[in-house]
Amino acid sequence: MIEQTREWYRRAERELAATSARQVEWCAGVADDPRMLDLLERVPRPARQPSLLFAVAAFLGAPDAPYAEWADAVLARAESLVAELPGRRVQTNEPGRCVPLVMALDRIPGPLALIELGASAGLCLIPERYRYRIRTPRGVVELGDGSPVLEAEADAAPRALPEIVWRRGIDLAPLDVRDVEAVRWLECSLPPDRPERRARLRAALATAAPDAPAVVAGDALATLPELAARAPADATLVVVSLGTAVYLAPDDRARMLGAIAALGARAVTFEARSALPTVAHRWDELLAQGAGDPDAGFVLALDGEPLASGSPHGDRLHSAESRLDRGSRG
Repeated sequence: MIEQTREWYRRAERELAATSARQVEWCAGVADDPRMLDLLERVPRPARQPSLLFAVAAFLGAPDAPYAEWADAVLARAESLVAELPGRRVQTNEPGRCVPLVMALDRIPGPLALIELGASAGLCLIPERYRYRIRTPRGVVELGDGSPVLEAEADAAPRALPEIVWRRGIDLAPLDVRDVEAVRWLECSLPPDRPERRARLRAALATAAPDAPAVVAGDALATLPELAARAPADATLVVVSLGTAVYLAPDDRARMLGAIAALGARAVTFEARSALPTVAHRWDELLAQGAGDPDAGFVLALDGEPLASGSPHGDRLHSAESRLDRGSRG
């Protein structure tokens, strides 16, 4: 099992290269540190996830420091860490993913009723409350007047922000944006060397707090039908998954889009390229036709049809074709 954990951290070292230099350093250190590997062997396999280890360590007071100092601090908190890890889940709530979200929602006739799977604190359920600055080949497009300002580079920009008349989230462990410890957990879940993401999170939390979206506790697909039944009949129901599918069981990933379609809802997904089989298959077809980015990390899709690829946090988007097909909305 130690070899599997070591390989997990080696893989994360590569995957985090574009996200956090500090966490890359920690991954490399853990993979070569028998003390840390032995510590991780004391918790169930899902609790050994690198991002979860880093978040829980920060939550328990481990500093942002070079590996040797950080590891000593983690090992000094070993018993607390072993107790805390199994009860926690990765719950980053990245408002920047609202950029691809509004791109896709721009293609769906409103008004909209929105359900997000794996909503955490619900910060991506309020995309129309933020401000957007999108740099396109034709110039900069600005939408909205809220906070934070979400900046991105894209082939095109949405025409307007969505009209959302009803919104709900589902999460195994919902977080309350007004709860101090929940907010601290969200902040600890961010890479320590990305202060701009921390500032963006805090601004989004401040925007959400006066009228926080409701997030119910439950399993994503099991809870979805009951929640969908509460949506207003005169609004288009849209089910959103933004970096959530990778945490679902493979069978749930395979049936997710079908389960959404069975409810008569539209599906907007912004997920790792291989997370959803239907989207991955369509992406491979696009590549075979000479379209799409072969190095795509995340893919934005509407009802399983790829629209664009982008960076994991939505600050860069490139259309699945040579341009976003503006004529295919609706």
